[in-house]
Amino acid sequence: MTRAGVDVAQTAKRLKALYTAVVYDIMDEMGLPHQCLDLAIAPLERSMQVAGPAYTVMAGPDIRERDEMPPNTKLADFGVFTHMYDGCVVVVGAAGERQSGIWGELMSNASRARGATGVVIDGGIRDGRLVRQIDGLGVFARYTSPIESLRRSRIHDIEIPISMTGTTTSQVRVNPGDWIFGDEDGVLVIPADALDEVLAKSEEAKEIEDKVREEVQAGVPVIDVYNKYGRL
Repeated sequence: MTRAGVDVAQTAKRLKALYTAVVYDIMDEMGLPHQCLDLAIAPLERSMQVAGPAYTVMAGPDIRERDEMPPNTKLADFGVFTHMYDGCVVVVGAAGERQSGIWGELMSNASRARGATGVVIDGGIRDGRLVRQIDGLGVFARYTSPIESLRRSRIHDIEIPISMTGTTTSQVRVNPGDWIFGDEDGVLVIPADALDEVLAKSEEAKEIEDKVREEVQAGVPVIDVYNKYGRL
């Protein structure tokens, strides 16, 4: 699928051939040092990766019952799933709610059926064991919880800019269509307009690091390797 002129599947494949550390280094060099989400947001399994354009979901604490909620045509009839697309990564900002699971196994399965390849939650997820069994879905969350979200938290909007907790800054803005890349080290937000440059420079840096690794493993003195390639 092509979205905003980008081949989503091919771009995700290129990102997953990298690792977040090298991509972060490149963004840091480009003047984008504050794009790493809170390190507490971690994969349910260490081997999980996530890469794709952000499908943003704004959520937050809400103690109201369902019948107290005003009509919301955007979210009616499970509209949260309607606009998902092949290759997207569902990014959920829970606005500091730290008890319930705002997302769960059935929602994860529904997202996967709509084409999502990942879920990243600044909050909790339920049904962790069942979620891990969903083929082709990388899931990152702050915590797991058995607690139902009803009367505790609620989804309020979709596909708008959202705030996620950051590591080097208190908030990281995520716009719909920004690229998300995560592995066991953390989750990065790559601004859509910087994607091509970040990806190309990251691939170049990885090629150099591969050469550095080979020479270090072969016993070449570290100082000689560093002087040759300028990276370590």
